[in-house]
Amino acid sequence: MNKVVAEHQGYLMQATNATIQFGGLRAVDSVNMNIEAGTIVALIGPNGAGKTTFFNLLTGIYTPTEGEILFEGRSVSGKKTHVIADWGISRTFQNIRLFKEMTVLENVMVGRHVRTHSGFFGATFRTPSFRREERQIQEDAERWLDFVGLTDHANDLAANLPYGAQRRLEIARALATEPKLVCLDEPAAGMNESESADLDDLILRIRDELNITVFLIEHDMKVVMNLAEYIYVLDFGKLIAEGLPAEIQSNPAVIEAYLGQDMEAAIKAKRQALLESRGEKVATPPATPAPEAAPEEAVMDSDGVVMVMDADIKEKNDAA
Repeated sequence: MNKVVAEHQGYLMQATNATIQFGGLRAVDSVNMNIEAGTIVALIGPNGAGKTTFFNLLTGIYTPTEGEILFEGRSVSGKKTHVIADWGISRTFQNIRLFKEMTVLENVMVGRHVRTHSGFFGATFRTPSFRREERQIQEDAERWLDFVGLTDHANDLAANLPYGAQRRLEIARALATEPKLVCLDEPAAGMNESESADLDDLILRIRDELNITVFLIEHDMKVVMNLAEYIYVLDFGKLIAEGLPAEIQSNPAVIEAYLGQDMEAAIKAKRQALLESRGEKVATPPATPAPEAAPEEAVMDSDGVVMVMDADIKEKNDAA
């Protein structure tokens, strides 16, 4: 994957100088980004870097104040979210957003309705074509539940699913829209080691078996390094690095902004904090305590715990 060349065409998604400003804050600042069809691409960066805001620009929740984002050569700027979904972009959210009082099957059927054709008349009078379409929607939803391994829970309330299963249900609902690009916002957040490994396998199957391009925001660097073929890094709304995983892992600017000196320790600490918040048993920590010089702190934003960073890195970010 090459760096952005403004005049180049043919990418599935192409952002050119994408910017959004809230008052005096440029939450996304002149971001250039390309995604090729059939790839798994990750967007990483510290808390508040603008990652979810970029997802919101791509999916029509926000409109860029400057620049442009194209999907298959068409600008998403100013388009309604349902239009963008119809074009072939779907997403999940950092905080799980399911219809908790609906069944697992019904949640996926909701996602499938973006591809229906029956209008108000058919739904009101339940015409034969409407009933046929509803049966097809249910069959399709059952197929997606089978794909993510939730067939046995089809008639359970979504609220009663274990946490990891709720994450997979949200992915199934996104897949039910028949996307060409699926945007996953921190899908591994709060997962234990086993759930995270299952998620890796699921994301690979989405790309390899369904031929759906995956755009991933994730703070779990083990997941990112296992899956991503190309990585973009945001910090304070600006793109500070892009490249192959090995290049990003050793990039001094990325280390300074986000990864810290002990990436594996940060991953484990984040998992432990999230598991404790879910009331799950946490494995006994190693006998050797972590160095007191780099205490770890859970950082919160409007969507809850999003990462763990060393306190000295947080102090640098706060000072900036």
